Amino acid sequence: MEKLRKVVNEIAYTRDHSKSPALHRSLVPILKLASSLYGVALHIRRSLYRLSLLQKHRLPVPVISVGNLSWGGNGKTPMVEYISQFLVDSGVSPLILTRGYAGGDEAKMLERHLRGGPAKIGVGANRASTAAWFFKKYGCVDPSSIRTFFDQSFLHERAEAMTISKKIGAVILDDGMQHWSLSRDLEIVMLNGIDPWGNGHLVPLGPLREPLVALERADIVVVHHVDLITKQSLRDIENTIRGFKKSILIFYSNMVPKCLINVKNARSHVALEALRCASVLCVSAIGSAEAFVKSIEMTGARCVDRLDFSDHHLFEARDVETMRKRAKGLEQKSNSMPIIVVTEKDYDRDPDILKCLDSYTVLVLCSELQITPFIGTDGDSFKSTLTRVLAAKFCVSN
Repeated sequence: MEKLRKVVNEIAYTRDHSKSPALHRSLVPILKLASSLYGVALHIRRSLYRLSLLQKHRLPVPVISVGNLSWGGNGKTPMVEYISQFLVDSGVSPLILTRGYAGGDEAKMLERHLRGGPAKIGVGANRASTAAWFFKKYGCVDPSSIRTFFDQSFLHERAEAMTISKKIGAVILDDGMQHWSLSRDLEIVMLNGIDPWGNGHLVPLGPLREPLVALERADIVVVHHVDLITKQSLRDIENTIRGFKKSILIFYSNMVPKCLINVKNARSHVALEALRCASVLCVSAIGSAEAFVKSIEMTGARCVDRLDFSDHHLFEARDVETMRKRAKGLEQKSNSMPIIVVTEKDYDRDPDILKCLDSYTVLVLCSELQITPFIGTDGDSFKSTLTRVLAAKFCVSN
């Protein structure tokens, strides 16, 4: 199954299949049919919501949706954490709603990062029901004061006061773009700048979960991994976005490596300098392994190899053996004992299984999202836009 997933992923990011291996070409007609059926189902479902034949739930506080158009590697969860921390710093207690897909690695990472703070995390496919449970337990901010909560001057005062209500003041939808059953007040779409559209087809033939015309629904688009792409690629992405909605607000982000932690002792932080001039095996089961590997290369590692698994893959004993063999090969090639580095999502998916690689040092790369200063935009302007657009939308809808 893992091999099949890799093949499908390769097909999704290949624009010309005429030179692909025979297996890839044989699967294209099947995937094309499945993609067409998915598109029909998507259109029907979307139409049912437009005609109000399927119900949309409205929550009593502002809802910020962070989603994407294509599968994996778009920076959704780091952006959710970024917005959550901004709200907390501003005196607003947020509720994060996530579906907990594929073992809940993203939810586990959020819980580990936000543990002890006022942010709350609700996991479940029925997000309206999950939200209702949290509202019943903690209460929510009086709707009449929502307008004040999202006034910038008031947020500044709240930050200075360093006080925060336990009542929920806002909801953040993790991976919310296709969750149409819940109304939202702000739609943020994350794009993987390295390859945002793949071959341009809907899943499973391509990586798109919706046609590009869905960009018309977005209030803000954030181009992620902007530090890893050329200016021409960025211009092409911007032109595509503007082609669907000229007024859309575009920001830029990247992941900044902060430190490393040892899987044998998660409380021990290791400086990034530990990778300088070292041999490193990058092991990951994420949506954009390319960005992860480039981050490791930028630390100054002398020799870098990679072992990629499909997004959300749950490591098994045989995978650990594959890692061990790959590390042994790198050791022979570089004449030095390699360090194995994994991402936080891989670690949170199953922290214990990585400890089985006891003959090697296994480290976890910890990074955080930052809004990249670019073309007149930066973190402050993003936060200012966030509160301004949200306040305007919510005030109109209420």
